[in-house]
Amino acid sequence: MKLIKALGMVAALSAGLAIAQDRTSTLIYGGDWTDLITADPQVSYEFTGGLVADNLYETLVKFEGTDLSTLKPSLAEKWNVQNTAQGWLVTFNLRKGSKFSTGREVTAKDVVYSFDRAIQIKGPSSFLFTDVANIKVGSTKALDNYTVQVTLPKTASPAAFLNLLTFNIGGIVDSEEVKSHEQSGDFGKAWLTDHSAGSGPFMLNRWDRNAQVVLTANPNARLQPKLKQVILRYLPESQAQRVALESGEIDIAENLTPEMLKAFSSNPKFKVYKSDNLRLRYIGMNSKEGSPFANPKVREAVRYAINQDEIISGLLLGNATKIQTIIPKGLFGYNPAMYYSYDPARAKKLLAEAGVPNGFEFELLTATASCDFVPCGDLAAKIQADLAKVGLKANIKQIQNSEVLKAYRAQQAQMVLVAWSPDFPDPDGNATPMSDYNAKSLAYRNVWNNPTAAKLAQQAALETNPTKRGALYKLLTELVLKDGPYDILYQPAQNTTFSTKVEGYVRNGQNQVRFENISKQP
Repeated sequence: MKLIKALGMVAALSAGLAIAQDRTSTLIYGGDWTDLITADPQVSYEFTGGLVADNLYETLVKFEGTDLSTLKPSLAEKWNVQNTAQGWLVTFNLRKGSKFSTGREVTAKDVVYSFDRAIQIKGPSSFLFTDVANIKVGSTKALDNYTVQVTLPKTASPAAFLNLLTFNIGGIVDSEEVKSHEQSGDFGKAWLTDHSAGSGPFMLNRWDRNAQVVLTANPNARLQPKLKQVILRYLPESQAQRVALESGEIDIAENLTPEMLKAFSSNPKFKVYKSDNLRLRYIGMNSKEGSPFANPKVREAVRYAINQDEIISGLLLGNATKIQTIIPKGLFGYNPAMYYSYDPARAKKLLAEAGVPNGFEFELLTATASCDFVPCGDLAAKIQADLAKVGLKANIKQIQNSEVLKAYRAQQAQMVLVAWSPDFPDPDGNATPMSDYNAKSLAYRNVWNNPTAAKLAQQAALETNPTKRGALYKLLTELVLKDGPYDILYQPAQNTTFSTKVEGYVRNGQNQVRFENISKQP
């Protein structure tokens, strides 16, 4: 019944939009967009909001393609970082001639307003400016119409700051336009929920809640799109997406099951695009004194006992990348080292050396939810079976994800199956949480206090020389790989399926899709 209703909605919307003019100029993207709350770049913190904002607003710097390790110019044609007695001075030189959709030129005052607005509005992502970059209102100044300077305290990482600017919180808004729509000191928040005031390649034409989001080409954009219109069609159910894609009602499907992906992969009319995201699925082991996992040899035994290859090829049908280190593939500092292979005999030897030759019993905590492409219970059962072969008896306990996190954050989980994604595309988004006990994040939750790891993470975060920074992350990732409280299982893929008529689709690990690069063949 749900499918019939969904297909009926597809047909009705198609008729209502009357896109018969030229389907090569309109892209229809089907997916579960129900997390969209606002199109305001300084408020949005959900996936769909980021997808929309990325195409409505330009940032000072950006990543291109799938490379999340090299910053490229965007609204800023160049920038530099200075280490001074007052702190880090980050100076941006803006391009001349960039225009908002209103036709106004993008100037330094718009950057100052946008950054100060991000702090004052106190949105879900404001902490990236206040807590990560440690900036406040007044930290950003316009030196002239095309020069902006941001002062960061020595406690902040300039590299992390530059990287977080690629997130939608760094989107530059037309200050005059937004100010003209302010209501009771809301910084234009209500208006920007379903309007746009950016210099990106598209403008927000309309947002029909739970039906569609329509983006139209921005005639004043510096980066002119190849498409005239992009429509995000609400189709939450995989089956409805499959039928709509096969019938041509939509061009792209976002949330298909592994079985559907396999079927589309063998159909020459479609392409399955697989991209990495920055999430890591991992096991955390509580290393507090008295815990069986306090001994590093036991943690090492776990890593040898679990068969990563079978998890990826069997359960996930290949929809993941094998990884063992704490910085995901796609980020600067990624270490491809594969130190552990499936070796039950070696695992048993390590357990014997640790004084537990017969193994022990413990609780494996996980959520009553999906772990990427499979139920968490299925993944936990595979882990349970592998560990049992070396004498480790895992008793699976499944509870709501909120309760899993509550126990984990209180250091009460013996072994936990969870995932982690950095809040911004910088290695410090993983390195500090997973290495520094005092950061009160993942190392803390697993009661793993290694001063050497913490110091390396801090040094790497503040290092501005890329070569030296990379060397520090290599040391850190290898240390955590061998001594840390984690068994990194895999980095899940992000799969998107579309008609072969669609060209130029690229998705990076930050889940950004640049619609201006996409075109369609007749």
